[in-house]
Amino acid sequence: MKRFIVTAALLLSMAVSVFAASSDLTPLAVVKLNGSETITVKTLKDRVGLWTKLNGVKEATLEQKKAILDNLIYEKLVAQAAAKDGLSITDTQIDQSFLSTMSQNFGQQFSNETQLSDFLKKQTGKNLSEYIKEMTGYSLPDYKVYLKNSILVQQYVYTKKQEDIKKVSATDEEIRNAYSMNKATFVWSDMVKLFLVIVPKEKDAAAAKKKAEKMLKDYTKKPSTAEDAIKNDGDNGKAYQAGYMLMTTQQAQQFGWASDKVVELFGRKKGFVSELSETSVDFQFYVVKEKYAAKMLAIDDIIQPESTTTVYDYIKQSLTAQKQSQYFAQAAQDLSKSLDTKANVDRKKSGDALDKLLNWDSES
Repeated sequence: MKRFIVTAALLLSMAVSVFAASSDLTPLAVVKLNGSETITVKTLKDRVGLWTKLNGVKEATLEQKKAILDNLIYEKLVAQAAAKDGLSITDTQIDQSFLSTMSQNFGQQFSNETQLSDFLKKQTGKNLSEYIKEMTGYSLPDYKVYLKNSILVQQYVYTKKQEDIKKVSATDEEIRNAYSMNKATFVWSDMVKLFLVIVPKEKDAAAAKKKAEKMLKDYTKKPSTAEDAIKNDGDNGKAYQAGYMLMTTQQAQQFGWASDKVVELFGRKKGFVSELSETSVDFQFYVVKEKYAAKMLAIDDIIQPESTTTVYDYIKQSLTAQKQSQYFAQAAQDLSKSLDTKANVDRKKSGDALDKLLNWDSES
């Protein structure tokens, strides 16, 4: 009797698994503007999984799932329309876009996926495929397909609406209102402009120190000619780094300088040349080129020292970018809806039948 109960439970479990698998394959819609793509329950589950991860929520509501399904249909419609118009994007372009995004996310340049995977293994204990699966719910190839469609959609909408998008701009009234509402945020902190020279120790600390000492000695003797020579030397950017930097007290601390060194820096006069200092990884010295006192910025002031961009220009650029982004999103939505016809989309499920399929969170 006990064996029968165990067997019956096992068969029931297998039946539930088979039903769930078959349910995942149920088609929800077929997009057929250019070719034919079927959106199944599994397709939607994957996209909902990505949506929940990006938005930091545990699960989507029924209405959110329906909205995600509509967006998935719209995405495939526009991607097919783009392909029909001859727009395309290569796998190499997708790979480059993917690596560029990951480089920005981690603040480190990756030239290939092997390098990225090695970095992730050290940082997270996971290889690239495992990391993408955990972060998005997609396999790496499926995630790249998602990226490809997203880029195609952007290209298509832009080609159709680029002239209209270029006309969208912030008005004078909007700019001045934005300044009035955020006036307190437009300030200069105390800043110094430095000429900073850094010589990494790498494998030969003694040689690095000797090189840094020579540059400092040359600078002390003839500042103007030595500065140009150090900046324009072919070794700059290779054997050492030298250049100008605007620095606030907060940035100096983020740069790894001790509090006493920061206080010392902001107390120095223009033209001051520091002694050579040593960190765990390099030797460095600096020259105070200019000092700027803290102040509130008027709308016609430049946004930062030695810039040509005023606060007005900065706000205009920011607001215009926001308005163009909003216009782009609406244009994409409008284009998608115009393509959403019975000839282009065959919705297989609706009403209660659709609700039942989308209610997978309640499945045991």
